[in-house]
Amino acid sequence: MTRKEPTQQRSRERVERMLAAARELIAERGSDAMKMGEVAGRAGVSIGSLYQFFPDKSAIIRALAERFTAENRACIDAELAGVSDEQGLLTAFAGLVDTYYAICLAEPVMRDIWSGTQVDKTLRELELADSRKSAAALAGVWRRLRPEADPAQLASAAFLIWQLGEATMRLAISVDRAEGDRLVEIYKRMALKELATVSQ
Repeated sequence: MTRKEPTQQRSRERVERMLAAARELIAERGSDAMKMGEVAGRAGVSIGSLYQFFPDKSAIIRALAERFTAENRACIDAELAGVSDEQGLLTAFAGLVDTYYAICLAEPVMRDIWSGTQVDKTLRELELADSRKSAAALAGVWRRLRPEADPAQLASAAFLIWQLGEATMRLAISVDRAEGDRLVEIYKRMALKELATVSQ
């Protein structure tokens, strides 16, 4: 089901309260245990108002996913915008990996979003589209630095690097912190090696 988009300032503020309440409840107990009535109560809105904007829990998860996707895109674009040489690219990418890992550790709702992608076609499509945009941004920097390289090769390599990064983050936050840290560092070394190789 599609959700209604708020158009007035009061409605937007109400939706923000609903999403903040859902985020808190998911952090406390996970989305499976979250009840729509609890979201409404914590947000200080009627259950009817909640259902007006979010017909079910999946709609809430999708809205939170869209929020994180937009924030991540802004971070990626800002980090890659200033890259002017190969070392700058490697440094920027390493920084992005570290930032994303920190976000995943700090936001328990990310686990629920990722779990939702296994069963929610809309979430899967959102994640794939975002991954392709991020990969395109990375490939665009490569093309600028190495205009003689095969564009199709760069695009495929960037897409795979980004998909493997997503998989690594999911795994890293599913195991104990020390092992998760090691996994992220190993992924980062592998990705940076590929970045350096493709850009040669």
